[in-house]
Amino acid sequence: MGLSIGIVGLPNVGKSTLFNALSSAASAQAANYPFCTIEPNVGVVAVPDDRLDQLTALIKPLKKIPTSLEFVDIAGLVRGASKGEGLGNQFLANIRQVNAVLHVLRCFEDDNVTHVEGGVDPVRDRDVVDTELCLKDLETVEKRRERSLKNTKLGGKAAEEAKAEVATLDRVKAALDNGITVRAQKLNEEEHALLQDLFLLTDKPVLYVANISEGQIGKEDSDPRVKAVREMAAKEGASVVVLAAALESEIQQLPESDRPGFLESNGLTEPGLHKVVREGYKLLGLWTYFTVGEQECRAWTIHKGFKAPQAAGVIHSDFERGFIKAEVMRWEDLVKLGSESAVKEKGLLRVEGKEYLVQDGDCMHFRFNV
Repeated sequence: MGLSIGIVGLPNVGKSTLFNALSSAASAQAANYPFCTIEPNVGVVAVPDDRLDQLTALIKPLKKIPTSLEFVDIAGLVRGASKGEGLGNQFLANIRQVNAVLHVLRCFEDDNVTHVEGGVDPVRDRDVVDTELCLKDLETVEKRRERSLKNTKLGGKAAEEAKAEVATLDRVKAALDNGITVRAQKLNEEEHALLQDLFLLTDKPVLYVANISEGQIGKEDSDPRVKAVREMAAKEGASVVVLAAALESEIQQLPESDRPGFLESNGLTEPGLHKVVREGYKLLGLWTYFTVGEQECRAWTIHKGFKAPQAAGVIHSDFERGFIKAEVMRWEDLVKLGSESAVKEKGLLRVEGKEYLVQDGDCMHFRFNV
């Protein structure tokens, strides 16, 4: 679906290390100096889904195809980025292109890894980044306001619309001046629609990653920095994933057969990356439906609220254009009863039309005619 999440933060907080782990690639250079990632690296990451694993174990198809998310590793931002400091202009241009933000916050001490702010304080680091993004959004809003102000002199309906736009821009501008991000301003749908084509940086949904050291694993609940990040995120209504990016990178270098034992020895039940990807998926308002058969079991990404024809269109535009109906069953019913015929016998397979709202976890077969 072309959706991407940008990994952002100050230099040397673990962004590229996390990206390397996510993409299982060594293409994003991780080094102890700012701006080692200059061009944004892009990685397409499979979304872990136990439901697909269970369906595959049951059906035993030739192929299993998970759904995926795109992560973009973006150069570190520093104070003054909104004015062009460091790689500020490039950072801000790259972040404008993504759909959501994964903000990595350093919660670990390491004398061998310098911190551009002189010490470890994740809440302060968040404030530095948000301040720079707010300042850049202010520039964007002020430019639009100047243009809208001219349009108020046109007369008629155009002038009335311009006046309403200026009023909204003034409210947004005043909040940004006070360091309040657009996403925290609780704008209504009409106001959001008005700002949509501005691609404001602080309007993007955010997921925080508290990056800890291996020695902090198991002590997260009592760690003062992690607690501070969780409290900060709770006030915003944002989610937090706590992980040790360096350890996650190690896990990805191991053979698959060695990973369970390594996880257990470090007190982990699954890689933290799985949580990052699942939370990122949720952050974008995405759901999954499945198609199952002897050839393949496949997960498909849709937006929450898609109707059956839209979901069919994710497979191919012809499916949407010629949609007739969809056969639908729940993944749990299929796994529990063991076969599609058993689901039918229990009366749990439904035939749905164009107005059906697809649910997360539906197994679907589409009928269409073009």
